[in-house]
Amino acid sequence: MKKKKKDKVPYFCWDRKLTEHDIRDQLKTLEGTERERLIAWILREAAFKDVWRFLTPKEVFTYLPRLQDSLGRWKDFWNYITRTWHELGKI
Repeated sequence: MKKKKKDKVPYFCWDRKLTEHDIRDQLKTLEGTERERLIAWILREAAFKDVWRFLTPKEVFTYLPRLQDSLGRWKDFWNYITRTWHELGKI
């Protein structure tokens, strides 16, 4: 029997066994620091085009100030993207 797409483990889950459904469920239920850690992990590990399967630009913009220390080499990239989108009135 073929797995449904939402039951698949995304390529960027190399360090944990979460399906797409698990990630979406956790984004709905986790709060505070745990939710922030999950968002930062998605921003670090998923390809840019795949981030939007789980998060909205507004969510990224809202959470970004609290995620600065968790983004590693991606910090400048996400700051640039969200700042530019904000300046253009997109978020």
